[in-house]
Amino acid sequence: MGILEVENVGIRFGGLQALKDVNLSVKENTIHAIIGPNGAGKSTLLNCLVGKLTPDTGSVNFDQKPVLGRSPFEINQMGISRVFQTPEIFSDLTVMENMMIPIFAKRDGAFALDAMSDFMKHKDIVSSAEHILEEMNMINKMEMQASSMSRGDKRRLEIGMCLSQEPRLLLLDEPTAGMARADTNNTIELLKQIGSERDITIAIIEHDMHVVFSLADRITVLAQGTPLVEDTPEKIKGHPKVKEAYLGETAH
Repeated sequence: MGILEVENVGIRFGGLQALKDVNLSVKENTIHAIIGPNGAGKSTLLNCLVGKLTPDTGSVNFDQKPVLGRSPFEINQMGISRVFQTPEIFSDLTVMENMMIPIFAKRDGAFALDAMSDFMKHKDIVSSAEHILEEMNMINKMEMQASSMSRGDKRRLEIGMCLSQEPRLLLLDEPTAGMARADTNNTIELLKQIGSERDITIAIIEHDMHVVFSLADRITVLAQGTPLVEDTPEKIKGHPKVKEAYLGETAH
């Protein structure tokens, strides 16, 4: 049994069957990729996992506890964090200030941005933020305005902010979208490092097959809202239906 178990999940939007009989098992401490063309249901599935959508049928369990019916905040408290397609950071704040926010929120709950200067008085929060920035290789950018960074660095910061919550499952929705190749490769190496050094499971939605095959231990291919095949990257590459339908020349 995996740390994340999706069983017979289905959801319809009007006349569109977005997901149908989706079954997915993500093993603990692995990197599991979910791929497929636009409209295959990848983001819809992810939204079900984090409480933004409630499917019509099926169940989702994380660490043998039900996910469906819980709010996004409750799901985050269970140990699931999500990285969105567009980096969600506070552009008007520094890198250090961004990193302190989720740490403060996890410890004390509510916070006010206009009280940001007070965060620096909490040595434990500062120390924790510095530790994560070191891990993200961003300690030399701690005083930078977040808005001035590259998309790759913004993504690295957002991943660090998620990790400060100490999740057991990290969900990433196209984390390399819009990046230059150098930033993409840096993100690949960062996720490999996180996967090997932390007690964490990673599930990733990604269109870039270079990223998928560089990272994934297992791959699930969705087609029209239903899993087509789930296997190792090596077998996915050679699967005739997958090559024809989704990967094309990228599979060679």
